[in-house]
Amino acid sequence: MTDSWVNSAEILGSDLPLELSGTGNRRALLMAALREAVRSGRLAPGTRLPPYRSLAADLGLARNTVADAYAELVAEGWLAARQGSGTRVAERAVPVTPVHRPRTPERPARPVHDLVQGQPDPSVFPRTAWLASARRALAAAPDDAFGPGDPHGRPELRRALAGYLARVRGVRAAPERIVLCSGAAHGLRLLAEVVGGPWAAEEYGLPFHRELLASHGVGTRPLGVDADGARVDGLTRRDRAVLLTPAHQFPTGGPLHPARRAAVVDWARSTGGLVVEDDYDGEFRYDRQPVGAVQGLDPEHVVLVGSVSKSLSPALRIGWMVLPQRLVAPVVAAKGEREQFSSATEQLTLADFVESGAYDRQVRRMRQRHRRRRDQLVAALERRAPHVRVTGIAAGLHAVVELPPGTERSAVRAAAWQGLAVEGLGDYLHPGAEHPSRATRATLVPHRDGLVVGYATPAESAYPETLEALCRSLPPVSPPVPAPPPPPAAP
Repeated sequence: MTDSWVNSAEILGSDLPLELSGTGNRRALLMAALREAVRSGRLAPGTRLPPYRSLAADLGLARNTVADAYAELVAEGWLAARQGSGTRVAERAVPVTPVHRPRTPERPARPVHDLVQGQPDPSVFPRTAWLASARRALAAAPDDAFGPGDPHGRPELRRALAGYLARVRGVRAAPERIVLCSGAAHGLRLLAEVVGGPWAAEEYGLPFHRELLASHGVGTRPLGVDADGARVDGLTRRDRAVLLTPAHQFPTGGPLHPARRAAVVDWARSTGGLVVEDDYDGEFRYDRQPVGAVQGLDPEHVVLVGSVSKSLSPALRIGWMVLPQRLVAPVVAAKGEREQFSSATEQLTLADFVESGAYDRQVRRMRQRHRRRRDQLVAALERRAPHVRVTGIAAGLHAVVELPPGTERSAVRAAAWQGLAVEGLGDYLHPGAEHPSRATRATLVPHRDGLVVGYATPAESAYPETLEALCRSLPPVSPPVPAPPPPPAAP
């Protein structure tokens, strides 16, 4: 038994746009009417819309006009389409308008808006292309793909990645030097076990990575970060490895300066140390030329760690390490005799996805989408909060909104009252980083207040209201500090 769909009057209201029968852009007018019906609540989440042929007949429009409008609204996140169940209003399509109530001591239990960095909008996963790759991969899979897995990973995917990374990231590696893992965290865990410690790490970075290394007996000490990236001149012979994000320093933004790239490779050569290059969002750049991987400068002293968690989905659990030759066997031994972390069928599917060009198309599509999101963020802040500065926006999936000193914690609390999940820049600071009062300008920049704003996650329809909640959370312009009174005149 199937549920019935709403009619055109319920969709567009009692006052149907007369322009739909005129000579204007009928598709744009229909899309605007549908958006307003969803935004106003006239069409609730989950409501089934009529087939495009029926709606076209009701409104006197061409079928292609309605079909194209449906398709674009699905892409924007207002509608959802599944084979066999028709087109419905998306569950996330209606942003909840904050209700102004007197504040209580308790924080709202569940955020309405999400600007936490680190994940793409799950609604844009390329389901159709992925399914096509899965069918081709399974049809062509050899029999050994369904037996115990090789801890190196499937050779089909290692070959595909070797070609892709060489072409796009300037990586120098044969497939034999690539070991597959279940993500960047899994790769770091294996390297910690094989390499040992201590490691150096950028003073701003993912706390999860530092905690993961510590749980495996590898302590980290912070390297200062400035506008040119990590201060690699702080590395010592005692450091066994250094963890860097050279393509786009996380989370402050900006690539590692060329002189520092050369310097960190020289350090590794002279000390026998290892550079661990976290390439977490190296494919997403907007206002600058691509920055090649540091691994290309010296494949014997640099490990490139990457995954599909930002470009496709963290649910796939597929990552890779491009290793120096001397580390391949120890890392494979650390994984165990059989692959127990990543599905062989998903590895085969990703290999086809890369080889067919679908991965390139998805990255281009996401790059355009993220750039549009970033531009909306910058425009909203220029309009509503021109007193704040936005940095780290040339690449990646997030930006840093710099705040006046001493206002970061209050801004995070204000965001929580707006139903907005967002993190402070201080949440990413290494606990061993020097206090700015003891830092020398030759090694560190003063630690600053700010918000790390991830703009990739919200649904398209919810994004404008999410940005409004962010702007409402920001501190107002600081009043000018009055000049001290002049000293009393001498008697």
